[in-house]
Amino acid sequence: MSGFELVAFDLDDTLAPSKSPLPDRMAKALEALLDVAQVCVISGGQFGQFESQLLENLHATDQQLSRLHLMPTCGTRYMVYTNGAWQDVYARNLTQDERDRALAAVEDEARRRNLWEEQTWGPILEDRGSQITFSALGQQAPLEAKKAWDPSGSKKKELRAAVAKRIPDLEVRSGGSTSVDITRRGIDKAYGIEELSKQTGIAIKDMLFVGDRLDEDGNDYPVLRLGIAAHPVTDWEDTAAFIEGYCGQPSREVLTVGQAS
Repeated sequence: MSGFELVAFDLDDTLAPSKSPLPDRMAKALEALLDVAQVCVISGGQFGQFESQLLENLHATDQQLSRLHLMPTCGTRYMVYTNGAWQDVYARNLTQDERDRALAAVEDEARRRNLWEEQTWGPILEDRGSQITFSALGQQAPLEAKKAWDPSGSKKKELRAAVAKRIPDLEVRSGGSTSVDITRRGIDKAYGIEELSKQTGIAIKDMLFVGDRLDEDGNDYPVLRLGIAAHPVTDWEDTAAFIEGYCGQPSREVLTVGQAS
């Protein structure tokens, strides 16, 4: 049986360490994968993060890049490589009113719960146009600090629930280890993958999703409701080993298929 037509990946802790550049081993693995399949990267980060974390160390040819699909801010934006540059296919931006209400709600609830930290690495709140992101320690916080901030996930879970009550017309979900993301209602990674299928004509059954947060509380979990084949990984090295094996023997029989419960 032939391999999947498209393989989609989370970015942070799946293709690269959190907010860190693509390791050389991963870059080579992705370049090899782009020769045998189309590739999508979907993440809560904005395009600038994709540039610094993914593209700068990906030494792909124009032909390979034409097979790469980028979906910043959980698929609220979709970009393809055309005529030597990355171009928007669409961008589902929030209105000014939606952004203002989201920013106010998440800051108020974070301060109310003493989650508005004094020591941070970059801004706590980011307006990404199509997404508002709360990062408790800032986007550039070191990995060890992020891991130590909320090891059980209870702080983030409580904050997400409180903010969701304040702005029920918007989607509020857990992002990375210290973040909460806000988009238009019904928009998550499942939305992004469905849009990708519509835009490319590639059926969901011909796609594979690889991510490190496919657990029920993880931000990759929503894709499972699509019935997409999924392969869970623990970190970027696990992903690199998987891609290397996939390129050597691109067969569906060797893949883990995840289904929503």
